Amino acid sequence: MKVIHVLGARPNFIKAAPLIKAMNKSLDVENIILHTGQHYDKNMSEQFFDDLNIPKPDINLGLGGGSHATQTAKIMMGCEEVFDKHNPKLVVVYGDVNSCVAATLVASKLGIPIAHIESGLRSLDRTMPEEINRIVTDNLSDYLFTTCVDGVYNLVLEGVDEDKIFLVGNTMIDSLVEFEDKFINKREKEYALVTLHRPFTVDSKSRLIEMMDSLMEISVDIECVFPIHPRTKNTLVKNNLYDRYKSRILMTEPLGYINFMSLQKYAKFIITDSGGIQEESSYFNVPCLTVRDNTERPVTCNDGTNKLIGTDYKNIPNEVKNINFNKKSSIDLWDGKASDRIVNVFKDIIL
Repeated sequence: MKVIHVLGARPNFIKAAPLIKAMNKSLDVENIILHTGQHYDKNMSEQFFDDLNIPKPDINLGLGGGSHATQTAKIMMGCEEVFDKHNPKLVVVYGDVNSCVAATLVASKLGIPIAHIESGLRSLDRTMPEEINRIVTDNLSDYLFTTCVDGVYNLVLEGVDEDKIFLVGNTMIDSLVEFEDKFINKREKEYALVTLHRPFTVDSKSRLIEMMDSLMEISVDIECVFPIHPRTKNTLVKNNLYDRYKSRILMTEPLGYINFMSLQKYAKFIITDSGGIQEESSYFNVPCLTVRDNTERPVTCNDGTNKLIGTDYKNIPNEVKNINFNKKSSIDLWDGKASDRIVNVFKDIIL
């Protein structure tokens, strides 16, 4: 019995790895890992898979690049060929990238059951391509696995049959629990961790200058470590701004999983526009300031250590001064056992 896991970016692998391991242990299935190649990531080297004991992809379509429509169409064509060849019993998709919605569309039209891991997240902002992907994927999926109660509520509000919804927790946390003993503090003094990559944040010269000037102000009191995303670096270099900031802000190349999680775990606080970091920082009980106007992960604000501070970047230094370092995370079911709960559903209902 074949199950195809469709993955398009490095976070998908981190979410999928513990589930695939749990399925291999407890279910009589052949797990096939299909990497669409949506995001090229030089840190997804042999070492990445070896460090995390993540199975290497069985199939790599290599279909990155292009507009959203072009990329999605190419991935749909590639998935259709693979699904026709292997005739899987189930297709498992993860998160909200284009690979997720493309595989879902193809599987749905071929009559293959779909399980969506990380269902029900909503930012309520349809200008975000990821939000469109989430809505379409959830409406076509047969089994929807949510990370938190918010996800269940969103799906019910949209009219999804409650019998299809399963509150299981977060498989990304499963990976943190499994490998936490590898996360080591290699820095001798306190530091803040910064990550920025969203087009709204980094594609505008004026907004990026406002952001970087705020980071410069913060760096007077604490070192800012900034593993810089290629998109962010390109904007700085294109506008002759990179040298202006690198003397005061420690800008490094993107890091592998172990090194980056180590930075997260031991940071004094984090400034980000990422989605996954809101979750990871809450697990680590590290204060996180999210420079966005909305979040699809409000549970990290309500029950975690995240704070949504908006996109008036001049306010960041003041927000740093007002961080509540005593707040601790209390998010239900983020205990490293989400994959086991999903496997139990697969045993009872699907496979």
